[in-house]
Amino acid sequence: MAELSSSERAVVERAGAEPMLDQVLSWAAVNSGSRNLAGLERMADLLVDAFAALPGLIRLERPATVKSVDSAGRTVEIEHGRHLHLTVRPTAPLQLLFTGHMDTVYGADHAFQETRRLEGGVLGGPGVADMKGGLAVMLAALKAVEESKIADRIGYEVLINSDEEVGSPASAALLAQAAEGKSAALTYEPAALPDGTLAGARPGSGNFDFVVKGRSAHAGRNPEEGRNAIVAAAELALRLSMSKTPGLSINPARIEGGGPNNVVPDLAILRVNLRPRTTDDQEIAARLIAKALDETASEHEVYIEAHGGFGRPPKPLTEEAEALFKLVKAAGADLGQDIAWQPSGGVCDGNNIAACGVPVVDTMGVRGGKIHSMEEYLIVDSLAERAALSALAVLRLAAEAA
Repeated sequence: MAELSSSERAVVERAGAEPMLDQVLSWAAVNSGSRNLAGLERMADLLVDAFAALPGLIRLERPATVKSVDSAGRTVEIEHGRHLHLTVRPTAPLQLLFTGHMDTVYGADHAFQETRRLEGGVLGGPGVADMKGGLAVMLAALKAVEESKIADRIGYEVLINSDEEVGSPASAALLAQAAEGKSAALTYEPAALPDGTLAGARPGSGNFDFVVKGRSAHAGRNPEEGRNAIVAAAELALRLSMSKTPGLSINPARIEGGGPNNVVPDLAILRVNLRPRTTDDQEIAARLIAKALDETASEHEVYIEAHGGFGRPPKPLTEEAEALFKLVKAAGADLGQDIAWQPSGGVCDGNNIAACGVPVVDTMGVRGGKIHSMEEYLIVDSLAERAALSALAVLRLAAEAA
């Protein structure tokens, strides 16, 4: 390590010495898939116990009400787990936000349930990189910062939600509330690449459910009296897919509906994901959707209901965000870590935070890879590396604000 003061050196060494691997093994043993409410409750309890080591007020927040469209075209409520929320020194001069998520993509009935040691200091397992390793890194860094001489200058909120992997619909308002008045934010998604590269700019993301209502009829006796919802949904999918632009990707993902072969189907649900690169592209997307709905409904004489929206706004690399990246890069250099960043096609809670006007680095978690697959892995040495990086970055932010 170079260019570190003695107090900085003590903090980063303390951060790297925390028992993060043991925590990851313990947390990864709990299935906390986004729809496994019992597992999320167990995970929340474990995190409350762990984060109680920090000062401040800790509580489990109730999820917001979320509605979705089921396969019958009905609007139903979807249950989510509670979110951990910790507030520390809300009147301190510097206010920061630290976020992560406790949910994973692996449901209670998924085949991937256990961790295993791999060669070369690698741990495989469900959620070890995304992001139970990141939660351990966050906690280690904050515990070390709390032991520093300038801890009283630093106030912060920690928000660990239970629904990030499904778009954070039950925690988006809480994220916006926690981001209010913050100078910067760090989020603990795994690094964009195994070498530690950070994710810079991100597109936005919108999920839409289009409920197409036609008219049933006998497929043999009087098909002309029917209005085929499946055909209309397919036409809508094609119209949307053909409307994509360089700044807007459109993915029609699923069509549900229909019934017996001898009945003209009167109901179909088309589910689509759109990813606009910029806010201008998002406005273009809204106009394209309206045009495709109007033309399809008119041509096929069906009624189409649109549900959903853009839950993740685009996240450009602003001047303020770039300054934060450069601070993290400089901290990494002083720790012997080469930190770079690049655009990413993925989205996360960093999108929501950036939309609140708060600069954020959202890949401060571990190095690893193959997330969202049965080959997900964590590079164990990165636990200490990234905890040291976070701790030093926080100290440098405090020094800048002094």
